[in-house]
This record gives sequence, C-alpha cells and structure tokens, in this order.
Amino acid sequence: MDFNTQIAANKVRQILFLLSVIALGILLFLQMTFMLSAFLGAIALYMILRKPMYKLVYEKHWKNWIAATILMLISFLVIVIPFVWIGYILVHKISPMLKHPELITAVGDKIQHYLNNRFGMDILSESNISKISNTITSFVPPLISSTANALMNIIITYFLLWYLLNNANKVELWLQHHLPFKPEHRQTVITEAKASIMSNAIGLPIMGAIQGVLAMLGFWIFNVQDPVLWGIVTGICSFIPFVGTMMAWVPIAILSLANGDVNNGIGQIFWGLIVIGLSDNVFRMIIQKKLGDIHPLITVFGVIVGLNIFGFLGLIFGPLLISLFLLLVKIYINEFATTGVATTNHIQEE
Repeated sequence: MDFNTQIAANKVRQILFLLSVIALGILLFLQMTFMLSAFLGAIALYMILRKPMYKLVYEKHWKNWIAATILMLISFLVIVIPFVWIGYILVHKISPMLKHPELITAVGDKIQHYLNNRFGMDILSESNISKISNTITSFVPPLISSTANALMNIIITYFLLWYLLNNANKVELWLQHHLPFKPEHRQTVITEAKASIMSNAIGLPIMGAIQGVLAMLGFWIFNVQDPVLWGIVTGICSFIPFVGTMMAWVPIAILSLANGDVNNGIGQIFWGLIVIGLSDNVFRMIIQKKLGDIHPLITVFGVIVGLNIFGFLGLIFGPLLISLFLLLVKIYINEFATTGVATTNHIQEE
C-alpha cells in the first residue's frame, strides 16, 4: 500500500456529502417516529381507495378534489370512527381494572378453584395466575397509550392521504422510476407490496370484526356482563394465531360455570366452538382467497412488535411491517444474491 497516494478531493467531498445526508436522515427519522403509524395508515388507506378514486376520476370524470373528499369522508365514517369507538371503550372500561390488578388475580383463582374441584386440573398455579395478571397489565397500556395521540395521528394520516389521492399518478411514477430495483422487478415490488397491505390492513380487521360481533352476540345471549367490551376483546384476540378468540371466551365461559351459572356457561362453550370457531374457518378461507394468506408467525411477531411501536394500531401495522420486511429480503435475494450465486456456479463450471 502506497501511503503517499492521496484520496481524490472529489471522493472526499462525495463521502462527506453522503455522511451528511445519512446523519440528517437519521436525525429527521428519530424526530418523526411519532408519525410512523400515520404514514402507514395513509398508505393503507390509499391502497384501499386507489381503485375507486381512479373510477371516479377517469370513468365518471369527477374532479380530483371532489372524488378525494368524498372517499376520505366515507373512509372516515367506515374505518376511523369504529376504531376510535373501540379505543374509547378500551380506555374507559379497562383502565379502571388496571388500577386494581388483584381483581384479575381473584378471577384466575376462582377459575383455578373450579377446574381443580370439578376436573382435578391444576392449570393455573398461583405463580401462573400472577404471570397472567402481569402480562395483561403490561399488554393493555400500549393499547391505551395510542389513544392519547389518536387525534394527531388521524389529522396527519388524512393530510398525507389527501396528497396521495390528488397526486396519485405523480407519486406512482416517481416510485417506479426511483425504486432501487431492476426495471422488470419494480412492478412486482409494487404489486406484492399492495397485496401485503391489503391482506394485513383489510383481512385482519375484517376477521376481528366478524368474530368480535359474533362473540358480542353470544355474550349478550348468555348473560355475560358488559358483552360489548368482551366482544371487542374477543375480536382483538382473533389477531393471535393458534389460540385466537379462545383466549377470551374460554375463561369467560369457565368463570360463568364457576359462579354456578351452568346453563349459560355451557351455552357459551358451544357458541364459541360452533359459531365463533366455524366462522373463523369459513371467513378466513374466503378472505385468504380474496386478499392473500398471512403466515401465522408473521401475525404473532407482528402483533408483539406492533403493540410496542404503535399501540392499538400495532395489531394491524405490526404484521404489515414484518410482511414488508420479508418482501424486501426476497427482493434483495432476487436482485443481488441470486446473481452472485449464479456467477459463482458459472466460474466453478468453467
């Protein structure tokens, strides 16, 4: 190595320029992380409204701003208001419970006592009940904390959505020209990203809404106190694979049995197994066929990550982030790793 060789001045300027851009980008990102859920929400809403926007503008010949306004109002009524209502109920119903975690422990003790006396099952030890109580009390605050920033997130989301809808062609053309992929892969990237967004942003909430409403109806029929709250909790539990809604209705049914309400407790069990269980299989199959399948592990880790980052909205955006991450990994392999492997094999054959 020749230590007398100097780095070209142009290279130094280029490196300093890139370092400045990266440093400024990191600073801006750290200061704007609170907008991340709003940004993802705007993209998800844009993907949902993109097709009707094009129909109104290019087939019905509406003005851009009129079509965008109408669609944004409809989305606000159909999507935002239900989420705000759910958040309101969670805050006002669950917050008081968090102030008295011993109530959760008492319910667990009663369920354990019933199972032990009736079936000889020692499922919930005192340590397990304590862990469950701690898990619940640590799980709920992220859901509640997101409501504090809900109004600001909604304002930012619709501000970004207005821009996206009114400049759809410019935004999509810019993306197609500036995505750092080969031309033949750019459309694939956009198509798969859209499918991932639609599957997570529409499929999961629809499943949660269907099962939550069915659970709410069952809780009302079988005299469960506050069926609306527990229907919402059941709908949220539907995001969790493998156990899903059983995390909500099974303890409630057992608690009814433990309280001596045998008929309603048995009714809740049959309702959960037949109505809620069958609805999960039937509607999930239909949604997967229409919007695409989501691997259970993506949902599991997505919910965990999403709750920490976004709070309540993390139930949707968490799986979406992981899906997009896996998509980018797949694209990287197709763009670079595959080429490298092919080149290596070619050299070996020669």
